[in-house]
Amino acid sequence: MASNFDIERKDAELPLVLAVDVGSTASRGMIYDAQGRPVGKRAKVAHSFTVAADGTSEIDPDQVVQEVRGIIEDLLAALKDEQVAGVALDTFASSLVVVDADGAALTPCFTYADGRCAAQVVELREELSEENLQQRTGTRVHSSYWPARLRWLQAERPEVMKQAATVLSLGDYVMLHLTGTLATGTSTASWTGLVDRHTAQWYPELVEISGIDADQLPPIHHLDEPVAVAPEHAERIAQEWPALAQAQWYAPITDGLAANVGLGAHDETAIGASCATSGAIRVLVREMPETLPPGLWCYRVSHDRSLIGGALNDVGRALAWADVTLAVDDVGPEALSEALRAEPHETTPLVLPFFTGERSTGWASEARAVMVGVTAASAPAEVYRGVVEGIALSYARIAKQLREVAPQPEKLYAGGGVAADRPELMQIMADAMRTPVTPVKMKRSTLHGTALLALESLAPDVRRARPERGETLAPDYARRPYYSERFGRFQLVYEALFD
Repeated sequence: MASNFDIERKDAELPLVLAVDVGSTASRGMIYDAQGRPVGKRAKVAHSFTVAADGTSEIDPDQVVQEVRGIIEDLLAALKDEQVAGVALDTFASSLVVVDADGAALTPCFTYADGRCAAQVVELREELSEENLQQRTGTRVHSSYWPARLRWLQAERPEVMKQAATVLSLGDYVMLHLTGTLATGTSTASWTGLVDRHTAQWYPELVEISGIDADQLPPIHHLDEPVAVAPEHAERIAQEWPALAQAQWYAPITDGLAANVGLGAHDETAIGASCATSGAIRVLVREMPETLPPGLWCYRVSHDRSLIGGALNDVGRALAWADVTLAVDDVGPEALSEALRAEPHETTPLVLPFFTGERSTGWASEARAVMVGVTAASAPAEVYRGVVEGIALSYARIAKQLREVAPQPEKLYAGGGVAADRPELMQIMADAMRTPVTPVKMKRSTLHGTALLALESLAPDVRRARPERGETLAPDYARRPYYSERFGRFQLVYEALFD
């Protein structure tokens, strides 16, 4: 059933934006009006990554192109004759596809979770000063970023790299095949780890160290710089999709940026927390800090803004593991919810939920999940709660460093599939982070943010509608000693195993 935020086409205020979000589990699309309200139906195509024990995490980029094509066709069919003013696309960050001179993929799309370049991470950490690198690019040496991944490709697939004409993120590949245009968004480029955060351009020395040439990278476009589609491609688009004949196409952005804006954390006054397959907390700032804490990243996302925060590989993925391994269907939803809402107890196992490695705050890509304090008496619900607490403590580790460089935020907006499906996590996050948490009830907040960013230039003077938010959950200060002790133990175990 549609919420009051959703509207019918007849009630839409022009101009319209078609937004597409390529996430970890599906591609989604919707039409939005000038106020940022969803218009009519949405389109969705589920997909999954191909994963393996050696760290493989891939998806077929041509499959994603076909998914996006199908979504555009479905949405435009429902729209009928109405013209769309803009097309905006976001994808999961830190992806990589190598293409030949004809734009054909020479590799699968390697996702942010692909960890096969662990040896190259070690290699680069020996060659480079990570501290200097982080201050220059806003990123560390990690398997999710391009320098190590490109080194791995050169070592493992030299025949591919000899044919490589261009190296793209997944969104750039989709853009190329839809519009014939080579372009990337500032945030997408920054999430490769190859951009100078001060200039918002490719960092030449690091590009060279990664083993590619600067002309193998796409041009960078800021948020207010639509892509110039060549006349022959514009004509083809108009014939195939008449409703897009006059549309401006925006360079692909990352889901992290879109999620923050979609949640309402669009400036320094609020933290945005994404709780989906993976997770992150971030603050969008106009004044970029000169010096970053070691556990955070800082991505330039346009000429006038940067996004500071940290990411977790495993949120929904960790809970999916717990659902299956702990057979929570046998526990029952009410009993499980009761265990998560209960007062914390010292017998709950301590869990470091690094099922596919760690990003923030220690960047230990080789880390794996650890459980401490599991006994013969540990019931499935107790272990499950340990996983949930471990996720909340992982967010708290990032929040602690984030407040060193962005101390202003007094609000935290949280959203995503896990926030909706497992609302108990929100209170545990508030307690662990000592921060009020406001759930954003609107689904598809990432899609919403993608549309809002395009509307900044398409309809700058139109006031945006605000989606529904849930009741703010205040931290229970009586639980502070428990979570302080847990936080300290988490760090001790981490340092003993991964530091």
